[in-house]
Amino acid sequence: MSAKLLNGRQLAKQLQTELNQRFSELSDGTVALPTLAALQVGGDAAAKGYLRSIRRACQGVGAALRPVEMKEDSSQREVEEALEALNNDESVHGIMVLEPLPDHIDDSLLIDFLDPAKDVDGVHPQNAGRLASQRQPYFVPATPAGGILLLEEAGVDFKGKSAVVIGRSDIVGKPMALLLLHRHCTVTIAHSRTVDLPAVARSADILCVAVGRPEMVTGEWIKPGAVVVDFGTTYTEEGLKGDCEGASVEAVAGMLTPVPGGTGPITNVMLMQNLFDAHRRLVISK
Repeated sequence: MSAKLLNGRQLAKQLQTELNQRFSELSDGTVALPTLAALQVGGDAAAKGYLRSIRRACQGVGAALRPVEMKEDSSQREVEEALEALNNDESVHGIMVLEPLPDHIDDSLLIDFLDPAKDVDGVHPQNAGRLASQRQPYFVPATPAGGILLLEEAGVDFKGKSAVVIGRSDIVGKPMALLLLHRHCTVTIAHSRTVDLPAVARSADILCVAVGRPEMVTGEWIKPGAVVVDFGTTYTEEGLKGDCEGASVEAVAGMLTPVPGGTGPITNVMLMQNLFDAHRRLVISK
């Protein structure tokens, strides 16, 4: 058996075309152009790389990007004041805080400073709480939102299925578990301290992996015919690797999001969807 590979690039292209049309309808000058502010503290290469990918995503749909670059030695208060200014700026509709941040900056305090209505990353406690309780409106972090959409487009049946999420981050693991729970899966959240992790993984009809350890999950961890969502993106000397060992997992699974080409391409498109929704709530529905 060989798994069906879920094509994230194809779905991302389709969604980008649809969003481009929606954004273009806003460019007649009657309303403000949807604008995303990206706050970066210091010159970390990974944050700069992410900023470049966000810029391409904005260009792809016709949104505006406003980079806000601050010095490495900026104080906590200075960064909070910059964030507060973006909260109060009516021409900004979405805000992201790029990571990693310098060690002296408390990211949890910055998240608390975010205006939940502009939190297109879905990290503010209010958005996380509304997601948990299914109380609209809220923003879902782009990566798990894209993973769920890929499964829905592939016709995956969620009801009553056993789902295991390996990884418990606030940006991928926890929200993915909630999205599966809301679709009537029986959900287990596993992590590095889970006893006999391979056995727990083998119990899953739907296995989602978001741990950042390249090729950790092999075919021996997979229940035959299972749906496997690989959120891993680790750059190695051999190129981009997922958290799953592609060949062995593909030989056992029923469906698999490949790396590259699976959840990655759709993530920034979902971020643009969140920006569109933020703009609609703040400007169109005002």
